[in-house]
Amino acid sequence: MPTVTHSASTAAPLLAMHAIAKSYPGVQALGGVNLELAAGEVLALLGENGAGKSTLIKILGGAVPADAGSIAIDGRDCPIANPADAARAGVAVIYQEFNLVPALSVRDNLFLGRERGLARWIDQQEESRAARSILDRLGARFSAETRCARLSVAEQQLVEIAKALVREARVLVLDEPTAPLTPQETQALFRLLVELKQQGIGIIFISHRLDEIYELSDRVTVLRDGRHVATHLTRDVPRQRLIEDMVGRPLESEFPKRDVTIGEMRLVVEDLWAGSRVRGVSLGVRRGEILALTGLVGSGRTETARAIFGADPRARGRILLDGRELSIRSPRDALAAGIGLLVEDRKRQGLVLGRSALENFSLAGLERFSRAGFVRQRAERAAFDRRRLQLRIKVARPEQAVATLSGGNQQKLILARWLEVDCQVLIFDEPTRGIDVGAKYEIYLLMNEMAAQGKAILMISSELPEVLGMADRIVVMHEGRIAGEITDVRSATQQSIMELAVR
Repeated sequence: MPTVTHSASTAAPLLAMHAIAKSYPGVQALGGVNLELAAGEVLALLGENGAGKSTLIKILGGAVPADAGSIAIDGRDCPIANPADAARAGVAVIYQEFNLVPALSVRDNLFLGRERGLARWIDQQEESRAARSILDRLGARFSAETRCARLSVAEQQLVEIAKALVREARVLVLDEPTAPLTPQETQALFRLLVELKQQGIGIIFISHRLDEIYELSDRVTVLRDGRHVATHLTRDVPRQRLIEDMVGRPLESEFPKRDVTIGEMRLVVEDLWAGSRVRGVSLGVRRGEILALTGLVGSGRTETARAIFGADPRARGRILLDGRELSIRSPRDALAAGIGLLVEDRKRQGLVLGRSALENFSLAGLERFSRAGFVRQRAERAAFDRRRLQLRIKVARPEQAVATLSGGNQQKLILARWLEVDCQVLIFDEPTRGIDVGAKYEIYLLMNEMAAQGKAILMISSELPEVLGMADRIVVMHEGRIAGEITDVRSATQQSIMELAVR
């Protein structure tokens, strides 16, 4: 039976979703899920990739119809069949992919479909006044006449929230809102959400980052395999219990322990310069070692990785592997030398979303499966099946479109690609971004396994618990340079890392 923690209030909840069910061919996405949200509450919605969170909020937002169940607002039945129904009910969903028209101004986006004026005439002055009032309320520092294409991700997110306020939304749903944000932008968003909560708006907050859940939410609802598992008061539920609720089994630790003998130096980077964000970087990664490269967003971490891999040109500097200097001018050169890069943005840079899982798996090692210009499909499929079983990639068939896989399975598919070409140095840029706790644990196990095989791993991460939990050494960057190195990771703290990152 699911665990439920009830609030003391007897008033009807702002939002009540009861016995929501949804099936697709061969898959039951939701099996009778219940969810309640009070006015002025932040409810965290947790679950592994594929647990049903996205389907549930799409039903609430009118993007997909439910097969069964009911939705009530303030105790009154409120059928939602399309986005217009959701808007009339006071529900606004901000998805990970923003629903803005980049070429239009902020004002135009705010009032698109709800233009103010008489007959065919738009009252631009009234719209500008109303837009400025809402943007001031949210603390925005940009003009209502700015084109959305010129805004940062955090500013575009603010426009989405402003759109919800224009529509007088009382239920605000945010799906992984902090994934693309810097820590400073995340804190600014949290301050805004607290203010909206104090104004009586109910907020559903979806995130894989448990630290954020504990910082922001009042209650937390957990889904697993399309069913409601538990609802807790956030302040009362231990972190380990939440993890067990999500994955369905106890995990000894979020970061699996390992006992690996660290050997000689494998990858050496000397005085690397590239563009404006890599300025004289020198570092080394040993055989069997996980070296964490961290720092604030914009410190040059990703640019360093891209320069090593040959994705960006370097002005000067040396790269050595096992004592031999490499001439890397392109990713093909890096791959030939035995260096692989798991990119930060898997959807835009790591995968071809319009192609199959099999084709994406084979991209880096197509020559291994080819003879006389033709792909040996039997060998390709055999390799895919072997890695699929090894990494426990959940895919219905090799021809399944990679875009339909969960984030964790997409990430494991890219890992399978690099395992198949047998890279000796692996650069992981934000390896667990946007994936759930269970999938993170499997990624960590794979990293440990690779290190045990003698591979050298350079892990770039913004998540300091991950850095402290996985690294053998930590290198911190600041404004394109190495700000410091931490060799005694067991004694390190998040504070000690941040002191180097902001110096």
